[in-house]
Amino acid sequence: MNIFLILFTALLLSFTLLSVTKNQYWVFRVFDYPRLQKLVLSVVCAALIISFYNGDALVKWGMLVLLLANIIYLATQVLPFTPVGRKQVLRTFTDKPGDSICVMIANVYEDNTNSKGCLNEVHKHKPDVLLLLETNARWDKETSSLSSDYPHSVKVPLDNTYGMLFYSKLPLRDAKVNYLVEDDIPSINTKIKLRSGREVELFAVHPTPPVPNENPRSTERDKELLIVADMAKASKLPVIVIGDLNDVAWSYTTELFLKMSGLLDPRRGRGFFNTFHAHYPFLRFPLDHAFISTDFKLRGIKRLNNFNSDHFPIYINLQYEAQAEHQQQSMQPDAEDIEMAEEKMAAV
Repeated sequence: MNIFLILFTALLLSFTLLSVTKNQYWVFRVFDYPRLQKLVLSVVCAALIISFYNGDALVKWGMLVLLLANIIYLATQVLPFTPVGRKQVLRTFTDKPGDSICVMIANVYEDNTNSKGCLNEVHKHKPDVLLLLETNARWDKETSSLSSDYPHSVKVPLDNTYGMLFYSKLPLRDAKVNYLVEDDIPSINTKIKLRSGREVELFAVHPTPPVPNENPRSTERDKELLIVADMAKASKLPVIVIGDLNDVAWSYTTELFLKMSGLLDPRRGRGFFNTFHAHYPFLRFPLDHAFISTDFKLRGIKRLNNFNSDHFPIYINLQYEAQAEHQQQSMQPDAEDIEMAEEKMAAV
């Protein structure tokens, strides 16, 4: 038992150390994801050491001190995404239907055949705009009935798990498909006219994850996110960025994106809203995101029912308010952040 506890402690500490390093190879970046799991396991390991370790007292206390440091560090990473944390986005207490927009994001899982379940969720929640990810020609055909309620669309069906179908009840302007980093990984950029006549700018993204069968490094993902961050920062309109970012809300790259874009994360101070993996409760991470400029306040956010995808859909209801930008504050980059962003943008 003593050897098991020593090895268990060493593994947990090494997993944290790997994630702290900013190396872009997948073997390092993959440990950004399970910080909540690492926190739980660290608490369990500490309890087991207290209860069952009967070896050298110095070793025992050394392990406990290191685990306590690990627990404190991991807690600081995840607590901002619980009700204990400060809310980045305030909830609105006014009702301005003309300046509100409801968004639904769903990674459908390309091989999933339950398009009817997907359509049921859409009809149930009636978002103003809908982003379907991992959509190929079959998904395009099986969701074509949406065009009656969603007359405006941008469609990029692909067979590489990076297809996008974007539907909108609201008029679109200057809608375009971009391939910002990789020739077969699209993103969508469009202006949306709210019912009040006000325009907002939306970016829909789905960069590749840092995994061996996709990209061994996070270079392409990080670069695409930072390009979008620059575009969002330069926009003169209120901004919404949505999609499966293949990155967790608490990673240093997502935080860097928020700092460089000036956008806010409505999850902070509310909950994890884990969207992946839908079939494994202990291995769930917040991968599907909606980031917004300081012009917006929150009307509501919730995770929706799964329809046999490996992701849960997520739904967010936003409202533009002129005074919001004076009541909410985005994160600001320091010199180290700017240098890191420049290095990532220059990477090939």
